Amino acid sequence: MEQSEAKTQSTETFSSYMAGVFAWMFTGLSVSGIIGYLISTSGENIQALVLNPISFLILVVLQFGIVIFLSARITKLSANAARAAFLAYAASVGATLSMVFLAYTNTSIMRVFFIAGSMFLVMAIIGYTTKVDLSKLGMLLIMGLLGIIIASLVNIFIGSSTLELIMSYLGVVIFLGLTAYDIQKIKKVYAQFGSAGNLAILGALSLYLDFLNLFLFLLRIFGVAKD
Repeated sequence: MEQSEAKTQSTETFSSYMAGVFAWMFTGLSVSGIIGYLISTSGENIQALVLNPISFLILVVLQFGIVIFLSARITKLSANAARAAFLAYAASVGATLSMVFLAYTNTSIMRVFFIAGSMFLVMAIIGYTTKVDLSKLGMLLIMGLLGIIIASLVNIFIGSSTLELIMSYLGVVIFLGLTAYDIQKIKKVYAQFGSAGNLAILGALSLYLDFLNLFLFLLRIFGVAKD
């Protein structure tokens, strides 16, 4: 009887933990979306300031820096510092996402967002419930992601629309798989460390990146460009 009660309490605690992870993930996505939209509707002067090559490069470097910083220092930061860093990252991504609102119609963005959300939810449930160890699959998916990054760099010089479409479909598959993998990894981390430190923020960052990249790859496939 006591074991059953302890198991129920543990499940409820983990459910609360996961609710916090998803809450921060969606908070980050909301910040990115709002800032991206506001910049896209703010007028040409602000758009030129934010999206000129130098500013864009600074934003990209800043984003990589924050991800590396959070990954390396997450357990040593205060809760407020970890949350602030995550929100700063989401805000910087939002600035670069303003290009999406400028390039695609709002209707197609919303449609793709709901498609991405539905696919993400299915894979999150699979990752949460499956008993199969996804560790090996995760490594393969990460290798595939590196392949896409290299192919994207090559395609800058080739300019092949066919290769870009192929990479987009592969990107969708990879980030669907990474969603399930990261959900399972969050479960394993919680089983080992509980809610120690700011691991919920790190989990939220992983899922935020999974959803965002899934959305962007789907947008390349199904998005409707503005006239």
